[in-house]
Amino acid sequence: MKKILIVDDEPNIVMALEYTFKKNNYQVFIARDGQEALDILKTNYPDVIILDIMMPMVDGYATLEQIKKEDNLKHTKVIFLSAKNKESDIAKGLSLGANAYMTKPFSIKKIVDQVSELLEN
Repeated sequence: MKKILIVDDEPNIVMALEYTFKKNNYQVFIARDGQEALDILKTNYPDVIILDIMMPMVDGYATLEQIKKEDNLKHTKVIFLSAKNKESDIAKGLSLGANAYMTKPFSIKKIVDQVSELLEN
């Protein structure tokens, strides 16, 4: 079973993504901020992380920088999902090592497709 970590501080987004990925036979982990995500990642190694940028405690950029330092997570795919939609935000996210960058509002189908595509490669 593929594992996915959803990191977002908006409950409606978390619930929608959690429901969808569980329905698609993923094991789903939830974090509401970057620090909670990093705590989960000490003992769980998801195949994909969907990561918001603007969150309390530790933002998505700083979270990704920490993720990239961990040998256990170097094969984990990361998708930024953010309301930050300026070219500079997207460029920064990708330069930090994200595999994809999607903007809010988003299509659940597009996220599922993006996750599937990353896992196939």
